[in-house]
Amino acid sequence: MSEKKFEQWCLVELMGHQKIAGLCSEQTIAGTNMLRVDVPETADEQAFTRFYSSSAIYAIHPMDEETTRGMAGKFQQKPITIWELQEFINKKPMQLVGGESSEEFGDEEDLPY
Repeated sequence: MSEKKFEQWCLVELMGHQKIAGLCSEQTIAGTNMLRVDVPETADEQAFTRFYSSSAIYAIHPMDEETTRGMAGKFQQKPITIWELQEFINKKPMQLVGGESSEEFGDEEDLPY
């Protein structure tokens, strides 16, 4: 008997009171089964993919596609961004060496950490 491949639109509850919604499937990475969540494009974010180990998952709620797509933008999940130190240095060189106060450069949210 062949096993049916898991692929379902779902709301996923994660440890730490986080939620994510998207098309879920199982994928093996480095010999470990992971839950792959393909989050659809929303009004505020481009589509992206996240992978979770089973130990990070609290619950999975299967849903229809339309409902899942509607929920995808409500959880403030964002694509993983790569910190590029050179880009930060080019934008704010004086702040890194203490030449000017951080107020002159904007809020701390501009920092990559």
